[in-house]
Amino acid sequence: MPVNCQIVIPARLASTRLPEKLLRKVSGKSVLQYTYEAALQSKLAKAVVIAVDDERMAREVDVFGGKWVMTRVDHASGTDRIAEVASQFPSVDVFVNVQGDEPEIDPETIDSVAKLLIDDQAADMATAGTPIRDLERLSSPSCVKIVMAGYESNGGESTRDQSSENGGQTGKGRAVYFSRAVVPHSRDASPESMLDAEPPIYWHHLGIYAYRREFLSWFAQQSPSVLEMTERLEQLRAIEAGKRILVARVESATAGIDTESDLQAFATRLARR
Repeated sequence: MPVNCQIVIPARLASTRLPEKLLRKVSGKSVLQYTYEAALQSKLAKAVVIAVDDERMAREVDVFGGKWVMTRVDHASGTDRIAEVASQFPSVDVFVNVQGDEPEIDPETIDSVAKLLIDDQAADMATAGTPIRDLERLSSPSCVKIVMAGYESNGGESTRDQSSENGGQTGKGRAVYFSRAVVPHSRDASPESMLDAEPPIYWHHLGIYAYRREFLSWFAQQSPSVLEMTERLEQLRAIEAGKRILVARVESATAGIDTESDLQAFATRLARR
């Protein structure tokens, strides 16, 4: 039976480092509109809806012709917000969480993550990761790392092609843990010596998720877990409970909008296209 897949973009008005960032304009469009238009390019999702928490955000969505759902302002995470939305769409099987501050997200990444749940009925959740090849990024707490198990390449050579981030390879694995620390830790080798490993040792977690409806219902009823509160990573609530999270390998991380400099860099890249 066909799987009904829908994208939900959580769109909070409040933001700490760049106030009301989703409403900020670049070349006449808001950050949220760029993200919405990228999400519409997904081939697997049947619809895109934006989960707003403020009338100003809803009015912005109306301006560019999107569909919105009003949600509570007090959700602890984007996943909790999407769980509220899921209750209003009983015919949808898989929900994909595309963060509103990702105006350059690749539609193929969205589809790669969604396809993991469509193809594997035993998985509860899916996300994406890209190999870390840079020591500075590996060492940064803002770069969330995935400890991956059972990685399988989807074809191609097993050696790294230096002409691209991961040689154009695709693959998938299962998330064992997520951390802001440098993990996994190697007792006998330095991190520098392992950056070019293939299959990769170090993975950068990308903030996109796909969930089954049943998983969202479960998640919304759980209190934040100990590891989740320690690392400030919501996906650890699922890990601690033994949920199965699949990870799609993608080419590279796209730049999100967190600061004024991020916004200006996006504007510069847009002007060069």
